[in-house]
Amino acid sequence: KNKVLTIGELAEVSGTRLTTLKYYTELGILPFNQEGERLTRKYKKGEALERLEKIKELKEKRLTIKEIVDYFNKATKER
Repeated sequence: KNKVLTIGELAEVSGTRLTTLKYYTELGILPFNQEGERLTRKYKKGEALERLEKIKELKEKRLTIKEIVDYFNKATKER
């Protein structure tokens, strides 16, 4: 469950476009781990898939991308 994936592997496993994953990462709603000196983004499979599922759920409720970002920012502050 906590297998580490590259962004390409995550795109394949989740059925999400690579550009979409990059966009979510840039927005800060899809966190990743930095690996070594190379700028390789690694995603924990279980966490990333759960996060993508939540993003999908919020989009289905017609939240805007800004509202989704705000949702995750608020959730992070409440921890």
